[in-house]
Amino acid sequence: MRNPDHTRRVVITGLGVVSPVGNDKDIAWRNLVEGHSGLDEITRFDTAPYDHKVAGEVRDFDPTAWMEHKAVRRSEREMHYGVSAAKQAIADAGYEINDANRTDVGVVFGSGAGGQNLMISNFATLTDRGHERVSPTFIANALVDSTSGMIAIETGAIGHNICIVSACATGTHNVAEGAEAIRRGDCTAVISGSTEAPLLEVAHAGFENMRGLGLPRPGEPLQTVSRPFDKTRNGFVLGEGAGSLFLEDLELAKARGARIYAEVVGYGSAADGWDMIQPAEGGSGSARALQMALDRRGVPADEIDLINPHGTSTPVGDAREAEAIWMVFGDRSAGARRSLAISGTKSMTGHMMGAAGAFEAFATVMSVAEQTIPGTLNYLEPDPACDLWVVDETIRAPVRYALSNNIGLGGHNGAVIFKRYDGD
Repeated sequence: MRNPDHTRRVVITGLGVVSPVGNDKDIAWRNLVEGHSGLDEITRFDTAPYDHKVAGEVRDFDPTAWMEHKAVRRSEREMHYGVSAAKQAIADAGYEINDANRTDVGVVFGSGAGGQNLMISNFATLTDRGHERVSPTFIANALVDSTSGMIAIETGAIGHNICIVSACATGTHNVAEGAEAIRRGDCTAVISGSTEAPLLEVAHAGFENMRGLGLPRPGEPLQTVSRPFDKTRNGFVLGEGAGSLFLEDLELAKARGARIYAEVVGYGSAADGWDMIQPAEGGSGSARALQMALDRRGVPADEIDLINPHGTSTPVGDAREAEAIWMVFGDRSAGARRSLAISGTKSMTGHMMGAAGAFEAFATVMSVAEQTIPGTLNYLEPDPACDLWVVDETIRAPVRYALSNNIGLGGHNGAVIFKRYDGD
């Protein structure tokens, strides 16, 4: 363990992805840039009783490519996705975890809900077949922190290990807290990220009854269901997957000649204390998280070139997030200024719930590294209540600093800022 140093610089050297738009970083990034939606008809259960029939499913994924067959059989999708994304990020970083360094490599990896399907299936077994048939291993594999534990088992990283849970802000908080763990001296590298597999019929029914799910525009393709900040938006759509960012102390990353995607330079976290579903009026909680992210290390607000927003496509949520952005960035936020770009990647993936923040951190980091801003699909009719520069087609543009913002049920707000790494 090292002494804390809050000036210690932390960088991203590896990325891993499992998502509706691709199961590795290169495919996922290409699909985001080319505007290929990952939304389609749900195949996981019969949607006949429901009005809402669309989701962002992970497809063509083989968990046994990443975990032993026995471990796969005992666990479920959210763990499979998380382990895959984590292993991809380590490999992408070119980092070898061995006996000499394994206690210095941490895991800060979360999930919003954990292994819910295991709980549901074992309850059905209890009801239908009796208590003696309930699996003795399901509890250990169904916990919200089960994936962070399995990542340590699968990779050998046995340093600092925690799972932060903050609903839809989970991924944002895990990535940012991973960077803070390095600054505190808890570890020299961190496997950060989050995972979620929420495509369960009971969850779908609950969100539909909450009146939170959206529908495509009348007469238009299913893929138009997610349209962040568009005037016709009417609700979100579920997605699933995982994202992982391998974080390192800058000096140690440079010493081993690592490729550096971007630097982690800001982090804010704040609560609404308002309502379990709707964001606070005026987006005040989110605004405090955004401002905290800027203030933590003195990032100039006028040098933020891009925001990957929460942008779920709900009428109230998008409007309040727009208010938060205006509260912090002022009239730079205006669509007509074309100064602060908004890239709503949920338009292609749906809302990946606890995994959203990690996947969107990946997308934001790639925007910084590639100086490219993916367009927001389905943005056709600007909403005066959301006066933002929503980029509707992918553009090449200078990105000095980029911010990923997420808002979770229960009033959890998280923001993390990434800076272009220029070699200094």
